[in-house]
Amino acid sequence: MKKLKNSWNMVKGYLVSVIFFGAVLGVFLNGVLSMSGRMDEEGAETLRSAIARASVQCYAIEGRYPPSVQYLEENYGIRIDRERFSVFYEGFASNIMPDITVISITEE
Repeated sequence: MKKLKNSWNMVKGYLVSVIFFGAVLGVFLNGVLSMSGRMDEEGAETLRSAIARASVQCYAIEGRYPPSVQYLEENYGIRIDRERFSVFYEGFASNIMPDITVISITEE
């Protein structure tokens, strides 16, 4: 009887350890995924700002906003990781600042 009671206490101890480990692992994974999402958002905002700055620089030098993002890549050193980001660049006229949207492809 005493042996059975000791076995049950041992099983309870293992169960508590496994549950605690699972909870710690869950909190850790949640933090990692949250940080990854924030890094994607910051990367997209950084890229959007770089494209906007290059567009303004183009306007200051050439007197017009660039016709496309490809123009900025070729002439103003913009680099876009197309595996991570989609860039939407809509220019209405050469003297009006274009609408620039950057979306992280890894977003769900």
